[in-house]
Amino acid sequence: MTPSRLIGSALPALALLFSATTACAQAVPPAATALQQRLPQDEVIYFVLPDRFENGDKGNDRGGLSGDRSVTGYDPADTGFYHGGDLKGLLQRLDYLQALGVTALWVGPIFRNKPVQGPPGRQSAGYHGYWITDFEHVDPHFGTDADFAALVEAAHRRGLKVYMDIVVNHTADVIRYRECDGDGNKGAGADCSYRGLADFPYTTSGGVDGEPINPGFTGNADPAAANWARLTDPAWAYHPYIPAGEETAKSPAWLNDPLLYHNRGNTSFAGESSTMGDFFGLDDVMTEHPRVVAGMIDIFGGWIDRFGIDGFRIDTARHVNPEFWQAFVPAMLDRARTRGIPNFHIFGEVALHALDAGGLARFTRVDKLPAVLDFAFREAVVQTVAGTAGTNAFETLFDGDALYEHGFDTALTLPTFTGNHDDGRFGFQLRRAFPQASDAELLERTMLANAMLLTLRGVPTIYSGDEQGFTGDGGDQGSREDMFASEVASYNDNTLLGSDATTADINFDTAHPLFRQIAELARIRTAHAALTRGQQVLRARGDAPGVLAISRFDPASGREMLLVFNTSTKAVTQQVQVETASSAFAALAGTCAPTVSAPGSVAVTLPPLGYAICQAR
Repeated sequence: MTPSRLIGSALPALALLFSATTACAQAVPPAATALQQRLPQDEVIYFVLPDRFENGDKGNDRGGLSGDRSVTGYDPADTGFYHGGDLKGLLQRLDYLQALGVTALWVGPIFRNKPVQGPPGRQSAGYHGYWITDFEHVDPHFGTDADFAALVEAAHRRGLKVYMDIVVNHTADVIRYRECDGDGNKGAGADCSYRGLADFPYTTSGGVDGEPINPGFTGNADPAAANWARLTDPAWAYHPYIPAGEETAKSPAWLNDPLLYHNRGNTSFAGESSTMGDFFGLDDVMTEHPRVVAGMIDIFGGWIDRFGIDGFRIDTARHVNPEFWQAFVPAMLDRARTRGIPNFHIFGEVALHALDAGGLARFTRVDKLPAVLDFAFREAVVQTVAGTAGTNAFETLFDGDALYEHGFDTALTLPTFTGNHDDGRFGFQLRRAFPQASDAELLERTMLANAMLLTLRGVPTIYSGDEQGFTGDGGDQGSREDMFASEVASYNDNTLLGSDATTADINFDTAHPLFRQIAELARIRTAHAALTRGQQVLRARGDAPGVLAISRFDPASGREMLLVFNTSTKAVTQQVQVETASSAFAALAGTCAPTVSAPGSVAVTLPPLGYAICQAR
């Protein structure tokens, strides 16, 4: 046991000194407030890839295209192709999501995509939504713009927010390079390595000894429009070209101009290539260019204007220059406020797989992103619950909250998660870490992770299928199972947690133990401001599996909520420090001592892999 330690910027006792106006506003349970008045931290997010959720209209499975899968992208038996899920299917399952306790839907990209990419034998489809050609309209595989409007309207009527997944870093792979092998396709395996600024400056063609081009261009760090007007020849590193028939493939039309792309070859994900290289061959947008900045603001501001959505998750945010975000984010927040959306939530994907929050926090300080996906939180849960690290991993995690812009206030708004569509599901991590563990133990560990996700600071984000015990086969395609009856053999042979079903079945079981647990924890969370907006104090942690104890405080009354978790496979009993004003506790989940052992100390008893939520009387 360690001394009481503040996590955040102010002592809980200071909550009692807040002005009456502020206190009353913060104390209102989120469920009782108007949708647009809820703060980002009041939500429980559900992330869904529309193609893998529910098929509400089989007529759009092939996106209005004719031919085999190489044309339509549709093959429900292949992990890399469209399976048929759509916006109508998502609309039809809103009852299910509300029963789960969800308050916000993060919908994977729905923009029109290039249906199929890649050379013969290595093709896959844009079912995931990240190979965009038309940034202004819904992909026909998912439905129509009217279908999206209907979804947003129906969600809002139910008090559910809708967050769009957006991309500014890249488009589909349309531009090709004459220097690359074969037909110039830049995808995985093509010889299109990154060519950097020093060896391939913008002012010569094909290297420093090449023919002079773009006279007077002073570099991409100069934002002046007059400077960018001098950039007229895109052949600084490669000779880019657009294949016949695809000259107008992208929308808006300005996106068809090769001068608005970096054209430097595939990123190595390091150094300057991180923001200027093609992401697995995808056309990397030159986000330094003022035409691009203005164009992207128009595109995504238009989605706010037309549909009244409530936020953006930004894909590959770390691969864009900071100056772009410094212009884009304020413009989006202003656009949202004008539309009557005062708490528009923007969070970027910064995929850094480390416990230290410093790398994530940089993007809130330098790039000025309001929030980022909390990969560090996921790492802490994986290390402790899907691993054998000590609970002091959470001390390291929460100590880093001070590094974010605005400190703990920003940390409250970070979407937290335990698994996702890129890095794999939490159940996969468990099976890999504990191959000999029983199904019962794996279910208990999953429930423990869920309890952490839904009670600790941040915005809990549930990945579609986790509430049905999906485990997946790893990252990327291996973790993108269908909720409707799947035809994918590699999905259907998986053993689900807490269920005898397989992914060959329809998996919208509201009686599933994980569904029921998440629904109950979500109800507790949204009913108590301490769990959505409250400060945190670390009460107990250790350098081995065992007790993690954290107190959270109602921002108006200062009332304490004690959260205790046992990451070990043995029952534990120990004293935990609490506020001296907290003399008795009621259990909201698990078992809590009804009274303290002495002023400022309460006995905590937890079963193996157990947890409890204890509210001070």
